[in-house]
Amino acid sequence: MFENIGEIVVLFWRTLLALPLAWRERQKIFDQFYEIGNASLLMVCILSFFIGGVLSLQIGPFMTDKGLTGYLGGIVGYAHARELAPIMMAILIAGRIGSAMTAEIGSMSVYQEIDALRTMNINPIHYLVLPRMVAIAIALPMLVVVSILVGWFGGAVVAAVNTHIGISYQGFFSDLRNVVQIKDVMNGVFKSFCFALIIGIVSCHQGLVTLGGPRGIGRSVTKAVVNSIVLIVLFDYILTRILLK
Repeated sequence: MFENIGEIVVLFWRTLLALPLAWRERQKIFDQFYEIGNASLLMVCILSFFIGGVLSLQIGPFMTDKGLTGYLGGIVGYAHARELAPIMMAILIAGRIGSAMTAEIGSMSVYQEIDALRTMNINPIHYLVLPRMVAIAIALPMLVVVSILVGWFGGAVVAAVNTHIGISYQGFFSDLRNVVQIKDVMNGVFKSFCFALIIGIVSCHQGLVTLGGPRGIGRSVTKAVVNSIVLIVLFDYILTRILLK
């Protein structure tokens, strides 16, 4: 475990040192950004809409019975912006994009394509890791912003349609504006940026250390997704403590 942590830290540091070369690799970054962002957008919208809807469906009747209906929009908006949107989108991207990164780099490692890159004096970190890290660090915060907006809309729709809640769109968003501030949205976006770095570096590291043929690729993909989710949850607590101060 400690060996893996050390290797991940070293890989992250070498990737940071390679950042000045990002413009040279801009086409690869754009390709990765398109794959992460465009291909994930529909799933992000569907998942976010129903997360917001479920929040309203669970909290709305209880608050109605307690006479606190006017606070529903603020609670749904605050919880979704600061916590649910960044962590759920990070888990989605870890499962969809992180696994793909690990499988792609892992297959190159197993079939000695990475050794071929080194033979041609091409640094695998510059060629493989840097574009993926930059792309996911840009794409995930943008997806989280979309998720927040769609989640708010989903919560408003359920609150208006459900007869036991019966809050109009105007009332829902009026309360949301009174409670949710721009810093709450920025906190969620900042969390997603940190989660993106975790997903990218863990997935690329597992791909680079893959051994053992197709079975090894499967093990690396599983480890990358599981480790990413564990670290996302761990760092979510740490970042929440820091941002609440």
